[in-house]
Amino acid sequence: MKKIKEKTEQITKESKGFVKEFKEFIARGNVMDLAVGVIIGSAFSKIVTSFTTILTSIVGLFLGGINFVGLNITVKDATINYGEFIQSVFDFLITAFCIFIMIKLVNKVMRKEKKEEKPVEVAPPKKSDDIILLEEIRDLLKENNKKKNK
Repeated sequence: MKKIKEKTEQITKESKGFVKEFKEFIARGNVMDLAVGVIIGSAFSKIVTSFTTILTSIVGLFLGGINFVGLNITVKDATINYGEFIQSVFDFLITAFCIFIMIKLVNKVMRKEKKEEKPVEVAPPKKSDDIILLEEIRDLLKENNKKKNK
């Protein structure tokens, strides 16, 4: 009975440590950023998918009404659906192009913001009265040395 109680206490301590570690992991900013990115990415994926469907239909019209997904070759008993591959490549290219355009726009906006930010001019620090007095003494000593050397 004592061993079971000790084992239970050990498991409880380990689980509390695990829960604490998990809370710290979740509370990190980059995990939250990642979660937001995944959510926005899934919404963006739906937009790109519908855009791809539109473009595929337009390309199909130019090619005489061909539907890429339906393209296949039958070899004996096996059917090779190469149309799905073409559609996937097409989807990838459109997605990559959309991401490229978005990044390009974000970079353009960021550059504009940097140009608009004017650097703050910092005035040189004001010299203390002691420093000014010491500099005047130094200058007078230099003048006296020049007069003596002439």
